[in-house]
Amino acid sequence: MDFNRLYSDHQRLLIEAERAPSDALRHVHEVAATHIAGRIGCMQRALGANAAYAWESLAAPATNSLASPGRHAQGYGS
Repeated sequence: MDFNRLYSDHQRLLIEAERAPSDALRHVHEVAATHIAGRIGCMQRALGANAAYAWESLAAPATNSLASPGRHAQGYGS
């Protein structure tokens, strides 16, 4: 999959999370966005891109997010 598609999907999911009518649906979108951020980071790391670290940090959700590690184990290691 190309980066532009992943970037687009990530942005769309963040927008959908912000507009979600329920906490549960927002959580679904946030989790999906964290997975995509992790994929982008992994792909960039394989290419030696400096931006990989920034994307990988997005794969670790903020503590105030419904997708926080306590509520979702995303399987990305450091």
